[in-house]
Amino acid sequence: MPVKNRFAELQNEITAWRRDIHEHPEILFETHRTSALVAEKLREFGCDEVTEGIGRTGVVGVIKGKSDSAGKVIGLRADMDALPINEQTGVEYASKTPNAMHACGHDGHTAMLLGAAKYLSETRNFDGTVVVIFQPAEEGGGGGKEMCEDGMMDRWGIQEVYGMHNWPGKPVGSFAIREGAFFAATDQFDIHLEGRGGHAAKPHETVDTTVMAAQLVLALQTIASRNADPVDQIVVSVTSFETSSKAFNVIPQRVHIKGTVRTQSKEMRALAEKRIKEIAAGIATTFGGTADVDYHLGYPVMVNSPEQTEFAAEVAKSISGQCDEAPIVMGGEDFAFMLEERPGAYILVGNGDTAMVHHPEYNFNDEAIPAGCSWWAEIVERRMPAA
Repeated sequence: MPVKNRFAELQNEITAWRRDIHEHPEILFETHRTSALVAEKLREFGCDEVTEGIGRTGVVGVIKGKSDSAGKVIGLRADMDALPINEQTGVEYASKTPNAMHACGHDGHTAMLLGAAKYLSETRNFDGTVVVIFQPAEEGGGGGKEMCEDGMMDRWGIQEVYGMHNWPGKPVGSFAIREGAFFAATDQFDIHLEGRGGHAAKPHETVDTTVMAAQLVLALQTIASRNADPVDQIVVSVTSFETSSKAFNVIPQRVHIKGTVRTQSKEMRALAEKRIKEIAAGIATTFGGTADVDYHLGYPVMVNSPEQTEFAAEVAKSISGQCDEAPIVMGGEDFAFMLEERPGAYILVGNGDTAMVHHPEYNFNDEAIPAGCSWWAEIVERRMPAA
């Protein structure tokens, strides 16, 4: 694989950073140790500017090229947070923190971007400015949104932004990307059903919320099967069903249902919210009860810009020889907030035959490091070539 020789030389060092981060996972915005490590490394590399506390615990580093006469500014983003999972990998550098592990490879993303930052600080073989972005709270916390709300894009004049995620099942160091809608919008709903509780031997004297809720769980599936165009992408999943009574002989007064909705367009997202509220209200009325629906908008659809996607794919081909078309992903990614503010692209890099992300046996594949670092460095050197 024609990766940059410097990253082959640095691989052991970058791997050591990655494994140290893996051993000390931190959840959501609590990335204090990781953020401090990142800031320390960036200063050690000689970055022109290092700023902490963007988006609470995010870190931003600035690297100026041989000349900034071109005036172009490119952002490169990696996520830093872990997941609330007990690790089962058995590796010697496994998590030392109970119920926390890097089960999505953010340790690898952070280490690879640090490797790219070290190289770019050494060589400065570009005209323009690179802004390296280390983000907390991708796993449900919206850290990307908070960094944008802190004015990151305007403060450093970022014009384009690029991100990367490892992908189990793809050959190590290979790439895949998709133009347009890529990762799904991720919303949540809470439905509180109220009826009239009573003795299970006298159902006629009650308004049975268990039956009401059971009907609702099934009816919500008709949003995908009967309301959505079959070619549109939508998932409606009920993930929790809790009654107010645990007794075997009591019909509960209340039931709480919650779940998630995944969509690939603003129109389908709006339709899902509308239909969930209508179906819940209709079924509750039918059974003589009431329904209170809280619909929480999460991450928006992540949309890759056409020009930047084509460019990112060409860079990937120069490294691995090819870049496949990625499938639509119904998982969420809060890099979507950055792509709403600036054009850019998000790419997948192969992690090999490993457990899938968010699994307790998953582990980032360190053999992917040279390819990932090379892609970030090439994005900069090709997009902002030195005169």
